[in-house]
Amino acid sequence: MSTPQDNFDQLEQGLADGGVTGVLDQLISQLREEKKYHELFEALKMKVRHGLGLPITYSESGDELDESQRNGLEDGLLEACREVGMLLLDDGSAREGWMYMRPIGDRPAVAKALQAIEPTEDNVEELIEICLHEGVDPSRGYGLVLEHYGTCNAITTYESSVARQPLPDQRAAAGLLVEHLHGELLASVRADIAQQEGSEPPETTLAELVADRDWMFGEHSYHVDTTHLASTVRFARVLEDPGQLRLALDLTAYGRKLSSQFQYQGDEPFADIYPSHALYFAALLGEQVDEAVAFFRDKAMSLDPGEHGSQPMEVYVQLLDRVQRPGEAIEALIAFGENPRNQEAQVVPILLELSEQARDFEPVKRFCRQRGDLLGFASGLIQAASAESVNA
Repeated sequence: MSTPQDNFDQLEQGLADGGVTGVLDQLISQLREEKKYHELFEALKMKVRHGLGLPITYSESGDELDESQRNGLEDGLLEACREVGMLLLDDGSAREGWMYMRPIGDRPAVAKALQAIEPTEDNVEELIEICLHEGVDPSRGYGLVLEHYGTCNAITTYESSVARQPLPDQRAAAGLLVEHLHGELLASVRADIAQQEGSEPPETTLAELVADRDWMFGEHSYHVDTTHLASTVRFARVLEDPGQLRLALDLTAYGRKLSSQFQYQGDEPFADIYPSHALYFAALLGEQVDEAVAFFRDKAMSLDPGEHGSQPMEVYVQLLDRVQRPGEAIEALIAFGENPRNQEAQVVPILLELSEQARDFEPVKRFCRQRGDLLGFASGLIQAASAESVNA
């Protein structure tokens, strides 16, 4: 084992054998071995600068360098960030490792490295921060919130943070929450029945368990925090996974049995939160589709946008799209956009997406022509031409 004095001697020998490059190579090797990663980063920067013919202490902005030197300096510094960041992550230092990896932007590599770090009381907050709030691995981050801080905190986190993230990340978090709350509620309901009836119930779903047991739902009776239930059902609208949608539908079967004081008022078109969501989830599962379409069509057509905004129409259009009726969705959205009260509504981007699915851009082009929307019309022309060239 080398002593501190040996290390200094080796650096001097490196200079004698290989000049500045020899010293730097020896220094980098020693710092890697001793896991002095922050010092290693400085040494790697020195090597990059020396390789470009710059002073090893160069710290200017780089504006005076030629393009080749600037690019070389930037690439070299990023590679140094990657090496040190991954070494720190592999060593279990999540926050410090991410500090170096953030400029790289290689989230998949960081997520893979973080999977090897076991959460503890000391590091769970930084793992949540990096995974969830920094967007490195939102699903794992949200799972850690549920596991370590409970349902209440998970719901608050969803509303304050996850709801603003990309839709795939919302789906991942909402799916975890639905699975967690459904499991918690199912266990509580089964335990209550077993205690009251003296044996474990044979039924396996909430819908079956509560169907003929009205005695479970007195004025003040519930088996899970009812605000948590309502929020989870609301978040579940983003789900696509059939298994998770089935669990969400099962949650509504329980919610519909609750006392009226726990039947919270939702925003339209989900004012009656459990019956309306039950229809929505069932339709997404291919059940009661016509009934759901009729229900949300009536809401979209009858509710005043001045009072309820565009959400009733947006929900109706999204439902039509998700049950594979893009043509009807286009017609509904155009009718909404043609209403003088909705002239400011941004419907063209959604129309273009629906038109691509329907492979029919004529309605959106007509709509844009009537509105005098040159940008939207040109977008429709271009996307139609692109679609034709692909299909040719």
